[in-house]
Amino acid sequence: MSDDRGPRAPGLLAGMASFMSSLARLFGARASYAMLELGDARDALLRVLLLGAAALGAGALALVALSALLVVLSWEALGWRILLILFIVYGIAAWLLLQRAARIVAEGQIGLPVTMAELRKDREALFGSPPEGDVE
Repeated sequence: MSDDRGPRAPGLLAGMASFMSSLARLFGARASYAMLELGDARDALLRVLLLGAAALGAGALALVALSALLVVLSWEALGWRILLILFIVYGIAAWLLLQRAARIVAEGQIGLPVTMAELRKDREALFGSPPEGDVE
């Protein structure tokens, strides 16, 4: 009596091995594409940051020039008080901007809150309850 199951097992194992090999190559290709795109995104981010810093510097120089113009034009009417007025206006603007930045940090908007929440949900779905001491 011959058993028909014998030839099928190596074929099944070979098919599974081939499938797993193809799957690994697919994931490897996707990972390499992702790495290339991340590199391009990093380069673009650096360009944007440098352009933003240059724009910020140009804007600061424009503000200095405007301030100097205001001082020259209103010196006869206000004297040294124009410098005090500019100092107060710029000080209030800086304080308001710092308060806004502190609020953004306090709200946790910098730490990828939505992504971290989704990763926590995935971990809980895969492994059950979160480990002790995990901050939610």
